Amino acid sequence: MRHSVKSTLIAIGTLCLSSIAFAQANQPQGGATAPAAGEPGQRPAQGRAGGRGGRGAAAPSPTKDLPFDSHDLSGFWNGGGIRFGLGTPAPPMTPWAKARYDAAIPGIGAGGNNPANPRARPLGNDPIMLCDPISYPRIILTAGNYGMQVLQLPKEMVWLFDWFYTRREIWTDGRKLPDDPEPRFYGYSVGHWDGDTFVVESNGFDDKSWIDDDGHPHSDEMRLVERYHRTDHDTIEFTMTITDPKAYTQPWSSATMYLRWFQANELRSRDSGWEDLREDVCVPSEEAKYKDLVREPAGNPNATHK
Repeated sequence: MRHSVKSTLIAIGTLCLSSIAFAQANQPQGGATAPAAGEPGQRPAQGRAGGRGGRGAAAPSPTKDLPFDSHDLSGFWNGGGIRFGLGTPAPPMTPWAKARYDAAIPGIGAGGNNPANPRARPLGNDPIMLCDPISYPRIILTAGNYGMQVLQLPKEMVWLFDWFYTRREIWTDGRKLPDDPEPRFYGYSVGHWDGDTFVVESNGFDDKSWIDDDGHPHSDEMRLVERYHRTDHDTIEFTMTITDPKAYTQPWSSATMYLRWFQANELRSRDSGWEDLREDVCVPSEEAKYKDLVREPAGNPNATHK
């Protein structure tokens, strides 16, 4: 459980886990999967996603046509219609990756709440429920429910994420990626401008994390290439491609996704009124209480708990 108002999270957690049980009871036949964000049949998010400043594709913004610098990505952003995955089917997996995928049990987010997902269980074994870092790229695929801030500095970009209260550094000083890196949950990243597109290359990812809420794995050999293009004052369009021969038989390219700009003063409506990202920290002791008070009762309604 995150470091915030416990009663609110308990209510949300109960609702989310109950929806998983409902989803399983109403699962369609034939193993069909629900369309991902950006695919035909998927309705865009409306209103304020998750109640945390996330803004979907509802009404046009009055700031959309303001002047902007296409080489400036700084500001507060959220994910608009991003829905917890790359928006495209995963390529065929290697036996190593398939074994890991089969062992992963989604229990939260889009992976757990997808009515067509026969792998989901109310409790699941998502590593973030043990306070393991959410990692990259998964954290940006959840930005639609939370938010992020981009700081554009002379030698680097620093991305600050609301969820898990973490940062990502993208070096723009001309350095190369390390040849034999010590694995990190957020990897090593370098970026450069290709015209009006900011290209980010990353490697050195710790293989304990999931790529998405559905539990798709990756190895420590994963390479990630992202391309960001600011198309107007309010919109950054981006794609990503994962190359990981140990896990997938071919590169995995995402659908086109979007980051939506929002004003700093919108942050006042969140928690304390400060114009910054809230402190969303995973505390192991509170996570254990959340499991005992919410996850276990919701997943095992007939069990006896403390």
